[in-house]
Amino acid sequence: MQKLTNKEEEVMKILWKLEKAFVKEILAEITGDKPHYNTLSTIVRHLEEKKYVGYEVFGNTHRYYPIITKEDYRKTFVNSTIADYYDNSYKSLVSFFAKEEKISVEELKEIIHLIENKK
Repeated sequence: MQKLTNKEEEVMKILWKLEKAFVKEILAEITGDKPHYNTLSTIVRHLEEKKYVGYEVFGNTHRYYPIITKEDYRKTFVNSTIADYYDNSYKSLVSFFAKEEKISVEELKEIIHLIENKK
């Protein structure tokens, strides 16, 4: 599975939310600076080439839908990030968030509870 660019990820998030959409519907969901219709259409075609989206034909237009689930994408790239930046250590990842004060003691307790109850 190829890593997506930031713009491709943005489009995929919209497709995961909408489930099926025409380019104009994707464009309507983009917040902030909207790309030109043709630029967005090119991004969607790149996603198709990378096997992230499929499409249904309606006359001269296509309705796109995700082939890759958000969960599969997340698993692949979270694991890759942990391998690349945290030496395959989830402990290092959690430590990083604790040091950066991005996770509270209460949240850590919830995580421990989840782990203990999974057994």
